[in-house]
Amino acid sequence: MARRQSTSGVADRDVFDDPPEGPVGVHRGSRSWVVRIAPVVIAFLVAALVGLVVWGTVSGQASRLMSLAGGSSSSSVASTAASSSSSSAAASSSSASSSATASASSADASSSSATDESSSPSSSSSSASQAVNKSTSVRVVNATSVTGYAARKAAVLTEAGYTSVVAANPSGSTPSQTVVWYQNETDEATAQDVASRLGISSVKQMSGLSAPIVVVLLS
Repeated sequence: MARRQSTSGVADRDVFDDPPEGPVGVHRGSRSWVVRIAPVVIAFLVAALVGLVVWGTVSGQASRLMSLAGGSSSSSVASTAASSSSSSAAASSSSASSSATASASSADASSSSATDESSSPSSSSSSASQAVNKSTSVRVVNATSVTGYAARKAAVLTEAGYTSVVAANPSGSTPSQTVVWYQNETDEATAQDVASRLGISSVKQMSGLSAPIVVVLLS
């Protein structure tokens, strides 16, 4: 830019002839070391990340890691589902088993009760008809050659509580072995008790006896 000249031939002064004090133009202050190395660090990290991605893609490690992650997730979900199904099945089985057991127990109890009720009258009747009656007349016949043998056996029965025991001699035919005869079915239990106390194994029912129970003693 040309300076203007005055009429006296000397150029006029302008702002450039008297610059302001201090630095003129763009001025940058001093920067810290962190600010200075930050671009380098960022560039290094970006380069390392890019290199890692490229290495994983080329070597197949990236797809392997992704498949492992997906497989683990699927296995966990499948395992959870299988566990839930097993628990539900076990609970259902246990409930069914409990119901079946309860039903079976109820049925057994009902059957047992019905059996007891149906058999109770017959049991009472049987026990009444088979009770030992020690007031029944018992005749002890001595068919041996031992004198007083029948009296000794009759004494054994008397000591056992029998109140109508008679010792006698045979008046007709005698059996081939020692025996206890009883005339009626209601006397069977008493005849068995008499045979047990006298050590006799043979007990038989016989009609036409001289007493409800007749004991024939043979040697």
